[in-house]
Amino acid sequence: MNRTALVAAVCGLVALTLPWSQPSQALDAAEKEIERYRAMISDPMSNPGFLAVDRGEALWQEKRGTKNVSLEGCDLGQGPGKLEGAYAKLPRYFKDADRVMDLEQRLLWCMQNLQGLDTKDVVARRFSGPGKRSDMEDLVAYIANKSSGMKIDVQLTHPKEKEAAAVGEEMFYRRGSVNDFSCATCHGEEGKRIRLQGLPDLSKPGQAPRETMGSWPTYRVSQGALRTMQHRLWDCYRQQRWPVPEYASDGLTALMVYLQVQAAGGEINVPSIKR
Repeated sequence: MNRTALVAAVCGLVALTLPWSQPSQALDAAEKEIERYRAMISDPMSNPGFLAVDRGEALWQEKRGTKNVSLEGCDLGQGPGKLEGAYAKLPRYFKDADRVMDLEQRLLWCMQNLQGLDTKDVVARRFSGPGKRSDMEDLVAYIANKSSGMKIDVQLTHPKEKEAAAVGEEMFYRRGSVNDFSCATCHGEEGKRIRLQGLPDLSKPGQAPRETMGSWPTYRVSQGALRTMQHRLWDCYRQQRWPVPEYASDGLTALMVYLQVQAAGGEINVPSIKR
């Protein structure tokens, strides 16, 4: 018997001897174990993501740049230096920049304009790696944590915010690259999985987008690092084999606006912890 015939025979025997529900039960059991693991290390004393929160607080207060000032004068939408609830309303339109910005875009703007800081090195270290710490990841962890327990409340009052939401929706469904994938390929309907884990349906408002968007930034156990939504979207496009998106681009911000609109009312609990 050749190899192909042998594999077919084994598969046939498995199909005859195992109930159809067993694969689904095994996947559900795996998800339960993953959730149990997350619960075990979700406490601030066990979650390594809170180390990034502490580092971010120090960076927020550190004087840097040619103007030798800290970021404590940075306006994230609630007024200079006010952090409580700011992350819950981002991305948003900022009049001084005349742009809709997410948190990382806004921090870059404040570094450049408030501190007089050359952000080339900050952008080069936008995502941490072995021996390379990220100021952005730490700052986002600290600032986002100030909105923990609050509800996602992105506003669409300015024309540019409405435009960003529309552009983000178009990006969510736009197929392309070598795999002809879009965001909706994985996140446009219920019941899809990858690597034993369920994929949330982000195509309509509801519990799935609320829980998803309310859990970023997160500590990724598999990567040993805290990751932001900028990294999540960058990595999604990379896995789809799209051209790598530019960091802190208006396109990624528009996509985030759309996702946050879908997640409106979701509770923020960050930094969370994920696979």
